[in-house]
Amino acid sequence: MSAADLRRTRFAYSPLAEIAESLHMIASGRIHFLHRAWFATVREDLHRVDMRLLAAIVPPRRFIADFLFTDASDTATTIEDQLRVVAVMPATALRRDMEEVWQGEPMPAAVRQIVADPAGPGRVADTLWRYWSVALEPHWRSMRAILDEDVAFRATELTKGGVGAMLAGLHESVSVVGDVLHIDKPVAAREDLAGAGLRLVPSVFVWPRVIFAISESGPCTLTYAARGVGNLWSHPDAAMTYEDPLAALIGRSRAAILCNLAVPMTTTELAIKLGQSAPAVSQHLAVLRRSSLATSWRAGRRVLYRRTALADSIVAANTAAAATAGEA
Repeated sequence: MSAADLRRTRFAYSPLAEIAESLHMIASGRIHFLHRAWFATVREDLHRVDMRLLAAIVPPRRFIADFLFTDASDTATTIEDQLRVVAVMPATALRRDMEEVWQGEPMPAAVRQIVADPAGPGRVADTLWRYWSVALEPHWRSMRAILDEDVAFRATELTKGGVGAMLAGLHESVSVVGDVLHIDKPVAAREDLAGAGLRLVPSVFVWPRVIFAISESGPCTLTYAARGVGNLWSHPDAAMTYEDPLAALIGRSRAAILCNLAVPMTTTELAIKLGQSAPAVSQHLAVLRRSSLATSWRAGRRVLYRRTALADSIVAANTAAAATAGEA
């Protein structure tokens, strides 16, 4: 990495990478415990998608095709942006990526048909869109909140320790020595970023791996696991009863807000989810912030809220107490 690469290093979000990583997990037949709640909600709807084709495009092998990790330019990148690029990619480029994925073995018939068809990339893009619509789009707002929080944390780390320390904190396999970014992988390779910079892509589904992808049309990308993914799919039920100890202590509305703030959310998102007015939620959030039970930060034009470590412990204790009472 040259000085120019460091200056041009940016964060970006990649909905397409989330598609690739979640498909890789599904194809492996081993759903990580962090994502079992998500898979339970989408499994029945996957019959509406050509999962046979997607399992051939993203099989449970060592490599995932590079085209699924490119064209993430910034945090405003949309799946529509990325799939438009996939749809018009040369069929020869798709073939090259598929040969890399299936190296050492014959490609399945479904893949051979796709790469032999000049319109194959368009079909792949259409199938990826159907999967996105069923499996990820309903959850993207919550997923994006996790990504926003991660970028805010990395920005703080950057100001505290510099670029090298921030990069080294992305994953245990990542380190920086001088002007070289090392990623501990079983495959030996060396890449000169050539002044194009690097896109750092926080991800929900990449855990526990880190993925480096080369792009011919832009910066290389380093996709790593965002912090806080464990809170995304599993958090306490926000429904409170009048007998709930936490609700009795701080009020039902504030208790429900705290339970939902295991994942970063905006005032509007909380209001919609809880069926309350945005001004009322805003007032409750102000009280929770003054009480050190919630924190907030700006992510672009959005202001995100999340409960603090103190609130985490209070909610956990309340949940445990409720479970004990239920068993009595």
